[in-house]
Amino acid sequence: MRIAFLGSGEFGLPTLKLLAANHSVVGVVSQPDRPAGRGGKLTPTPIGAWAAQSLASVPIVKPEDVNVPDVTALVRSWAFDVMVVIAFGQKLSPPLLAGVKAINLHASLLPRWRGAAPINWAILGGDKETGNSVISLAERMDAGLIYAQSKRAIPLDVTAGELHDQLSADGPELVGGVLNAFAAGNALGRTQDESLKTRAPKLSREMAVIDLAGPAEECRRRINGLSPWPGVTVRFRGETLKVLRATVGEGPGGEPGAIVDPAHGLVSCGQGVLKLLEVQPPGKRAMSWRDFANGHGVKSQEVLGKVGGVGGVGGGPTC
Repeated sequence: MRIAFLGSGEFGLPTLKLLAANHSVVGVVSQPDRPAGRGGKLTPTPIGAWAAQSLASVPIVKPEDVNVPDVTALVRSWAFDVMVVIAFGQKLSPPLLAGVKAINLHASLLPRWRGAAPINWAILGGDKETGNSVISLAERMDAGLIYAQSKRAIPLDVTAGELHDQLSADGPELVGGVLNAFAAGNALGRTQDESLKTRAPKLSREMAVIDLAGPAEECRRRINGLSPWPGVTVRFRGETLKVLRATVGEGPGGEPGAIVDPAHGLVSCGQGVLKLLEVQPPGKRAMSWRDFANGHGVKSQEVLGKVGGVGGVGGGPTC
């Protein structure tokens, strides 16, 4: 099939590679190059970079707004059979979508977690499983017909970054199956149950704190759900310490924030005990809690404190 691909983030890269191998990718649309790194060098998106290197003969456009008439006309001139949209980052207008087959790979089991950060919110919400959905493009965000879904369990110690990569790797088979159904003329979509919809808004740096006076389970969700970005921080010995991974532990409680078992990373919460698994000191690499505790001589009853901030939701980049 002739495929027009619209995407920016790494999440869509495995699927684009599959499409390039098994179909004819006739054009790629990505976000513009942006300054990155200390030098602010203009850097393409992961999709833009791979396409430039591996799809040399394919047109690649990077508009600030794909809905500008000239850009819309260019994309439609590619005469594609199906438009595949994955983590693109721009809303598509009716003139661009009119009369074309267009599908989107979304990283949740829709209608649960519609929005910008579904992987994070699946962990933050304490879900036991998540997955991918291939849907049609609709006027309302992530509200299209569901063509196919895949499921994956959410382990208690998995981070949002790891889950992102796992779901990304699940995408090619799911999208490929839907395209095969389109080619065979038997693709059937089902309507989403609007009564079951939940929202997955963008993340913010202000969310990157935990209150250890709360339940250990809520702390676990926040740590893992916000790892690696924006990353939860606590205060230890007067400095900030980023906590990258945790699970719920077992053991005697105590003052909230008190390290009750340094060797095993057990920290008392208001309800239950949190087990720290991976941390990152300022200016250092990520490391296991055991390595951190040994290297810093962590003592029983030392206390992890709260860093200033709020636990609300705001705007910011997502995976």
